[in-house]
Amino acid sequence: MASWYGPGFTSRKTSDGTPYDQNGMTAAHRTLPLGTIARITNLTNQEQALVRITDRGPFVENRILDLSVGAAKAIDMYRAGTARVRIEAWPAPPGSDPAGKWCVQIGAFIDASDALQLKNDLKQRYPSAKVAEFAGNTGHWVRIDPSREDRRTAEAIMDSIHLSDPNALPYLIRLN
Repeated sequence: MASWYGPGFTSRKTSDGTPYDQNGMTAAHRTLPLGTIARITNLTNQEQALVRITDRGPFVENRILDLSVGAAKAIDMYRAGTARVRIEAWPAPPGSDPAGKWCVQIGAFIDASDALQLKNDLKQRYPSAKVAEFAGNTGHWVRIDPSREDRRTAEAIMDSIHLSDPNALPYLIRLN
């Protein structure tokens, strides 16, 4: 499932450092390398668009991709808000690190103090990792950056986190 994001993010810096252009042909994905070009096909109508992965997300359960408004309109899913899609990604651009740098993100807390409490709890469990609490557009988040930023280390940390709060589900995030 894909969704779209738009007006509230216009001109804000995306994960790759570029300003978000809601009318551009871009997308957010949790794990594809930033800069990846992907062909997105709306499985309802077979409309297609090429997008560049410039941001991280979506951080909503059962969603794999957040499209810019321009891309959502190109595949005719803007009005519906979501659509089942197929993603075909081209290999990482030359010069990028195919192994990637990975971390674990947890969050969507309305109250900043809840995120701060989780951060403090996790710092005790992962003393060698950098643990940061930060405000995002969808709430307050906590991120664990392992001392070794490989995917296997980040997956091990993610798998070891067992929280009962459904607002604190861990996600694996590719940083580059």
